[in-house]
Amino acid sequence: MGRSKLNIGILTSSRADYGIYVPVLKAMKKDAEIEISIIAFGTHVKEEFGYTLNGILDDGFEVPFQLDTLLPGDKPVDISASFGHTSSLFASFWEDHSSKFDIVLCLGDRYEMAAAVTAGIPFGVKFAHIHAGETSEGAIDNIYRDQISLASEIHFVSLPQFKTRIENLTQKKNTAYVVGAVSLENIKNTPLLTVEEFYKKWNIDLKLPSILLTMHPETVHFEMNHQYCNEIEKTVNYLAKKYQLIISMPNADTLGSIYRASFEKSASSHSSVILIENFGNQSYFTAMQYCNLLIGNSSSGLLEAASFNKYVLNLGDRQKNRACGENVIHIPINFEKIIEATEMYMNREFLKNNIYAQDNGVQILIDQLKLHLNEL
Repeated sequence: MGRSKLNIGILTSSRADYGIYVPVLKAMKKDAEIEISIIAFGTHVKEEFGYTLNGILDDGFEVPFQLDTLLPGDKPVDISASFGHTSSLFASFWEDHSSKFDIVLCLGDRYEMAAAVTAGIPFGVKFAHIHAGETSEGAIDNIYRDQISLASEIHFVSLPQFKTRIENLTQKKNTAYVVGAVSLENIKNTPLLTVEEFYKKWNIDLKLPSILLTMHPETVHFEMNHQYCNEIEKTVNYLAKKYQLIISMPNADTLGSIYRASFEKSASSHSSVILIENFGNQSYFTAMQYCNLLIGNSSSGLLEAASFNKYVLNLGDRQKNRACGENVIHIPINFEKIIEATEMYMNREFLKNNIYAQDNGVQILIDQLKLHLNEL
């Protein structure tokens, strides 16, 4: 049936998924046939994670729904309790608001996203899943991603092989559409800061040899994080003697606090170690453009770094078996091996295409959403 206006909810739980959503949100905001309602929760509303809700508002979007879902602590029992608490709060939310939305966009593989989606199942909430079908066998998020996909009726995948995986997972045809990594459209549409503008905003001199580091905890073998963190701390303290290290702080995962404490300790000892809670897209992309190398285990290294011609040292198993380009160099979390690889790739430029790049991915996503909803 035809509709005059599509009401689309947007679930966002962190700076990471919001950054991916941005080009989709901007395109939807301009579309006269669509009304969006952002539902912010998780780390967005927590001061200790930079209160990133402000970044959404600064981008000119309204946030009519805000849920404080994240409980303190980062031990397994705390993560499990946060999952239950998030699900409980969203049970009340969906009871009051589920009828408002024609469909709700969800993204990625975070446990809090899975909790919000799971709570909507009894209410018949229709979900559309962005970055569905991918695998990262070294993170428990792999399970959450598939849970979200199974609860969704339409799927947007970044590569053709993930379309096949969704069909196998859901046992349904014609629910998945290849759109590439939609966050890459941020790069085309975001004017970067100059080195001088970046320095004025952050007091960070990108003319210096710099490494951009983002390290999240391992979540499958979480008991290894203390050992891994010691290796990372040795690495940071060694590299800080030669290079500027710009560290984007970890998100809310099991034992994430030990990495935060380690980075804070290193920053107190080395002026060349700079900690950032939330850059926002423009500054993060600017840092990526001018840095010499990326190190860590963030998905942005796999999805976006190739578009800036950067090599990435992907550490450990968090992104294990996730599709990536030749610019991603897999390194165990071992001090000697990380240092050796850093010296090898510090000043090398990657000159091949980004495997996740696809023209008009955002428009394909919006067109398929409209087609799907108008056929209901």
